[in-house]
Order: sequence, then structure tokens, then C-alpha cells
Amino acid sequence: MPSFDVVNKVEMQELDNAVNNVKKEVDTRYDFRNSVTEIELHRGDKRIHLLAGDEMKMRALQDMLQSHCIRRKVDPKCLEFKDIEPTSKGQVKRDVVIQEGITKDVAQKIVKKIKDSKLKVQAAIQDDQVRVTGKKIDDLQEVIQLLRGEEFGVPLQFVNMKA
Repeated sequence: MPSFDVVNKVEMQELDNAVNNVKKEVDTRYDFRNSVTEIELHRGDKRIHLLAGDEMKMRALQDMLQSHCIRRKVDPKCLEFKDIEPTSKGQVKRDVVIQEGITKDVAQKIVKKIKDSKLKVQAAIQDDQVRVTGKKIDDLQEVIQLLRGEEFGVPLQFVNMKA
């Protein structure tokens, strides 16, 4: 039976490239001169650490990160910005968590949406992905179009299309 998987994966190399591009832009921008500004990608625990001189620079850094992610085809919805925290040196820091995988709640919403569509397909939650199977590839393509039209709060990719 034809099937495909609905997943949420982040291309870490592209995210690394986006972070490096932000670092280069910070080095060349006039408003970041003579201020401490850091951006680091921690691949192991899937987070980005931001450090800036004040909240205005932090917002600018956040905007740059989001725009560079868009340029590198990384969906900024996978970035969860935590609260801005002051440091002891009068600066501000912020952690950005990189969300990968589909949570149980989102997976249940996806399955419910597929079942409500009355298409002849089955959806099953498997760890951090949703497997959709059906008899016809056309039905599976309709499901893909249906899910692309909805907003689930996480970017969705459709992989492993097997006929």
C-alpha cells in the first residue's frame, strides 16, 4: 500500500550556515560596533544562544536570525525563542530552542484532520512522526494538500513517499 510520513526535521547544516551568516552580518553592521554580541549554535542540545548589549540589539539579532533562516530555507517556526534574561554584566541573553519532531498533541491534531476529511486513508502516530497509508496515491496527495493548507504551529515535511 502506498504511504508517506509527516515529519518535522530541521536541516542542521543550513541552520549552521544561517547562524554563520548572522555572525558575519553582525561584524559588518554599524549599530553593532563596540558592543558585545554573540550567537552560538549548540548542535548537541539543539539550541542557539544569543547574547547582546541591550534589548534593542537582541531584537535586531532575532530578526536577522529569522531572515537568514528564511533565506536558507529553514522554517523559522521551528525556532522557539525563550524569554530575554539580563546578565550580570548589564547585557541580555536569550536561548532559542530548535524544535524537531512532531509532539503528541500536534500529531493527534494531524490525525484528527485527516480522519475528518473522509478520505480513504489511515493515519498512525509513530514516535515523532505520522505515517499515512492508503490504497491510492491520489488520496495521499490530497492529504498532503490538506495538511499544507492547515496551520499546526510546526513546519511539516512529507517524506518516504512509497508507491
